[in-house]
Amino acid sequence: MSDGAVENASNEAGEESGTNSRRYFLIQATSAVAAVGAVGAAWPFIKYWTPSAKAKAAGAPVKIDVSKLAPGEMLSPIVAWRGKPIFVVYRDQSAIDSLEGDTSGLADPDSKNPEQQPEFAVNPWRSERPELGVYVGICTHLGCSPKYVETENFEETGQGGFFCPCHGSKFDLAGRVVAGVPAPYNLEVPPYRFESDTVIVIG
Repeated sequence: MSDGAVENASNEAGEESGTNSRRYFLIQATSAVAAVGAVGAAWPFIKYWTPSAKAKAAGAPVKIDVSKLAPGEMLSPIVAWRGKPIFVVYRDQSAIDSLEGDTSGLADPDSKNPEQQPEFAVNPWRSERPELGVYVGICTHLGCSPKYVETENFEETGQGGFFCPCHGSKFDLAGRVVAGVPAPYNLEVPPYRFESDTVIVIG
C-alpha cells in the first residue's frame, strides 16, 4: 500500500473516531437534558403530594399533661388533635364503680363497634386506665361538641357524662351512648398511650 493510501485510511479512521465521539457526546448531552426536563416536569407533582408543614403538624402526636387534673374534673382548656377536641376526664372511684353497674340504658355498653375505640379500650371504662377517660369530643350524630356534665345524673345511667345540646344525645362517663337518642354510636376513643404516669400521647 502506498504512503498516500495509508494516509487516507488513517484520516478516514480519525474522522470516523471523531464522528463517534461527537455522536456519543450528543447522546449523553441529550440524555442529561431530558433527565433534567423530566425532573423539572415532575417536581410540581412531587411538591403537590408532599404534605405541608401545617398538614404534618395537624397529624402529629399531641402530648397532654394530666398532673393537675383532679377526680371529677375534665381537662381544661381542651386540647385539639387533628382538628378534633379531645376530652380527658378523671373519674373518681364511685364513677368507676357505676360504669360496671346496670348498663340496660345504653345502646352499646360492650363497645362492640370496633371502629369507635382501640382494642385496649374495650372494657366498661373504654380506657387504658379506669380513672382516666380519653375521648374525641364530637357527637356521633351530626358532629356537635357535647358538654361535660359532672354533677347532674342522667336518668338512664344514674350518673353524669356528656350531653349534646344540639339534638339531646347523651353519653355516660365512658363515652357510651344512651339508648334512644339521635347519636348512633359511642364517642370515639383516639389512639393514645401513657408516656409517663401523668403524660398522655394522643396519636
